This record gives sequence, structure tokens and C-alpha cells, in this order.
Amino acid sequence: MSNDNSKIDNNIQSSANSPQHVASNQNPMKALNQYLKSAAGTREGRAIPPLEKWHPEQVDDMDLVIKANGEWWHEGGQMTRESLVSLFATILWKEENNGVAEYFLKTPVQKLRIQVEDAPLLINDVGIVDEANNSWLEFTTTTGDVVRLDDEHPITLRAYSLDGTTDDQSDVQVRPYMPVRNGLTALIGRNVFYHLTEIGELTEQKGETILTLQSGGRSYELSMPTG
Repeated sequence: MSNDNSKIDNNIQSSANSPQHVASNQNPMKALNQYLKSAAGTREGRAIPPLEKWHPEQVDDMDLVIKANGEWWHEGGQMTRESLVSLFATILWKEENNGVAEYFLKTPVQKLRIQVEDAPLLINDVGIVDEANNSWLEFTTTTGDVVRLDDEHPITLRAYSLDGTTDDQSDVQVRPYMPVRNGLTALIGRNVFYHLTEIGELTEQKGETILTLQSGGRSYELSMPTG
């Protein structure tokens, strides 16, 4: 299926000549397009805006899904332009509604609700950084976030069901995750996790396989799944 990058780009271009006002319910993309255009001209590098200070009243839905494998799909087409996906990722926002996580693209005047199948971010690289007489494990997401393994950003393992239920255990996977920013979590990609097993130390303790990782002068242990 073809991607929808041209469709989104056309929306952004058409908004360039539109009056600067809040988007109507008939065109919920207008405010987003206006924000993206202004942000591209005023922000240097990949800065994360102060989302926690924005309290927009307008909430709309956007046909955008972040797949469990980290792909972004808009109106049935995969978004393949990395720069656009990375820009969208800077305004990702998470809220809890009666114990259920909801995800949005957030601007000063609007929140667009999107769907996330698993984690909204995906880690696809890890390296060792030497700094101040310490070695850190540093992780990078596909959309440009960089985070180090420390007490505020631990790795955790949790079950993920491919079909959204736990009825069929054969469809349940144990996946590794890390917190990144603003309550957003990143899935650690399979190749990255395999690399961690090579970087770290694997030991057997009471019938369990333990992966021990060193970062910032601290040790972090993960109990590995047996199956």
C-alpha cells in the first residue's frame, strides 16, 4: 500500500495560506498543520516543546495509528518520511483516563487523539558512552530521543498480546520497555535487546536467567523469560 506522505504535505501546504485561527471540527488537521509550519521555522534542532504547559480545550480524533512494530500509519498508508514522523513524535502526549492510556498529538490550541497498539516510541540503537569516569548505556529511538539507563529510566519486561487479549498464551510475548519522557514508553527493539545480552552478563540464579547490565556505575538486573 502506498504511503500518505504527499497527502499530509499537501495539507500542510494548503494551511500555509489559511487564516491563523483554531481548527474547526470539520477540519481538525488545520491547527496541527499551522503548528507544524510555525515550529519548523522557529525551533532549532529537535527540541521538545513544553507540552505540559499547554492546556488546549479542543479535542479531535485523527486517523493515525502507531503500530506495535513502531510504524506510523495515517489513513491506511504508512508514513515513511522520517523527518515528518520525528516532528510528530515531538508533540506526542499521554493521558490516563479511568486507568486507560490515551495518546494525542498536542499543540497549544488542540489535541488530536491517535491510536497506539503498544508503545508509542521504538528504541533501535544502543551504545556505550564514557563520561566522567563512568560508562553509560545510551539508547536512541527511531524518532531521535536519547535516554540513558539509570534509576529514572530502568528497563522492565512485560507481556504484550498480539491480539489484544491473554486468552491464547501462544500469542503473548514478553517485551522490554524503557520510560523516555512525559510518561511515554519506548519498546526496545529485538536486535537492540540481543545486543544487550552480549554487552551484559548472563547468570543463573534459582533456576532463572538473569541479565545484569552496568550503566553509570550502577548494576541493573533483568529476569529473562524462560520460553
